Amino acid sequence: MLRRRNVGVAYFYEEPNNSTFRYRAYNMAQVLNADPDDDVCASYFFLADREYFDEIADTAEVLVICRSRYCHEISGLVSRFRARGKRVLFDVDDLVFDTDYAHLVMATLGLDLTHPSVWDDWFAMISRMGQTLKMCDGAITTNDFLADRLADFSRLPVHVVPNFMNQEQLGVAGRAYEQKQSSGFANDGKICLGYFSGSPSHRLDYAIVEPALVEVMSQRADVDVTVVGYIETSSSMQKFSDRIHRQPFHDYVNLQRLLARVEFNLMPLQSNAFTDCKSELKYFEAASVGTLSIASPSFTYRRAIRDGENGYLAKAHEWAETILRALDGWSAYNLMAEEARRDALQRFAWQNQRKTILTALGLALRAKGPVPSVVS
Repeated sequence: MLRRRNVGVAYFYEEPNNSTFRYRAYNMAQVLNADPDDDVCASYFFLADREYFDEIADTAEVLVICRSRYCHEISGLVSRFRARGKRVLFDVDDLVFDTDYAHLVMATLGLDLTHPSVWDDWFAMISRMGQTLKMCDGAITTNDFLADRLADFSRLPVHVVPNFMNQEQLGVAGRAYEQKQSSGFANDGKICLGYFSGSPSHRLDYAIVEPALVEVMSQRADVDVTVVGYIETSSSMQKFSDRIHRQPFHDYVNLQRLLARVEFNLMPLQSNAFTDCKSELKYFEAASVGTLSIASPSFTYRRAIRDGENGYLAKAHEWAETILRALDGWSAYNLMAEEARRDALQRFAWQNQRKTILTALGLALRAKGPVPSVVS
């Protein structure tokens, strides 16, 4: 894949997963390989591919190390590119490179701060990430707030490439949206609120919204709740057990189908520097299937969501009030959902990211051909 064109970009991640690797390596390569007339191509590789590091360094012109912890193998990989006079960049999607924020990160994730091994593990991970960053020529990240933290820590040039949806996601999302649109966004007489958690570390975020769910479900018999992932509801929700639907963690394609089955996607976040670094992905994944989001006003969410136009914003003490306001505004749901999807496609679809990616890579002048237009 790296030899197909004149300029190859190699994305490195420690091992593939369903989150950071997909958004920061797989999706990037998909965009760069999409235009057959371009001069740039891309691929990705892992620690398991260590026997090919020399070959990759010979072939690729740019190395992008995605959120990886320093070790002798990564040090050797960087040295290989450096010896060949090639550019090395660090891509990170979270505030996990500066130990000054370690305590905040651990507390926000609800970790056991009384256990010494927790401190050892997280300080080691964050400091190793920071060491990898310092070896690079520049950095790429997901939003302006996190970019400022990166620049302050590393003193390197930083570019922003947002998280975005890939071809597979948009294919499933498009079909799900068409079904909702053709039915006139009809439901079964119930309005479903959804909370989607990719890991158990969001339990403190969920705790922000659960009292509001109790209040809303007490007032509105037509409201159900779907909880997807690793979150456990508390005893206060027990009396609504027949209206709470549980789903296990799903892969990202099936997640789009689940998102389409709820009317409102709940996105509570604690308010601090760590959560302000989070990307817009939960907003645009829901918007792409015509589901509206209700979110805490974090740095990225308040930029993505225009309250009452393409979703709703709720401060910690406003969740019950905002959910009820959204329910009372049901007559505007169709138009708001259409606006949210239009916005998501325009700003966060893979077809619209190529120029931004090439600029961040320092390759904007090397690319050929027009940027493909987004398809609805």
